[in-house]
Amino acid sequence: MLPKHIAIIMDGNGRWAQLRGRPRTFGHIKGARVAKKIITACAQQGIENLTLYAFSSENWLRPVSEVSFLMTLLRRYLKKEAANLVKENIQFTVIGEIEKLPSDVIEAIQFVKKSTEQNTGMKLTFAISYGSRNEILDAVKKIAAKVKFQEMDIQQINEDVFSKHLQTKDTPDPDLIIRTSGENRLSNFLMWQAAYSEFYFTDILWPDFTEQDLNLALIDFQKR
Repeated sequence: MLPKHIAIIMDGNGRWAQLRGRPRTFGHIKGARVAKKIITACAQQGIENLTLYAFSSENWLRPVSEVSFLMTLLRRYLKKEAANLVKENIQFTVIGEIEKLPSDVIEAIQFVKKSTEQNTGMKLTFAISYGSRNEILDAVKKIAAKVKFQEMDIQQINEDVFSKHLQTKDTPDPDLIIRTSGENRLSNFLMWQAAYSEFYFTDILWPDFTEQDLNLALIDFQKR
């Protein structure tokens, strides 16, 4: 049985580049190409939902030049891949504090979302400017406001109600979370949603991750 929802922490772009004596930006370019291959592979495998941790809320603390490059790369990727996502019947959406992004990136996101909203295949979610703690705090604030204004009774609050106030309310919790680069932690990614997820950690740096590595993760998942 395949997982209905795979979430991937795409880690190791910078280290991959540094090991080759190249700037970190080189690793991000290669990582974007790998992301495209893995998106296509998941869609072809029949995966219903794929969430990629593209840019965390903590990534804003990186050098300004690197953040600027990542934003440019993201904008170019979205504009370039919009037609391909439509062709492959993939629906695109995002989670995160999108309002913090540059206006041209926000425009690109809105364009791709609009272009793919009628697609019926795999749902692809980019977590951009995303942090799970902020998401959880925002959900708490929304619920607290409803209680304050008597739109909700405190006794009504349960796990299902809380989940419906998260940004992922329209997506099932991930069955499988994959993290590359040898790090064995969530790094503020889908912490509420990962309560019953299976984890697959690999030492492979993201730019070296292949469709075969994805298949190994799926086989491992099926054995559990």
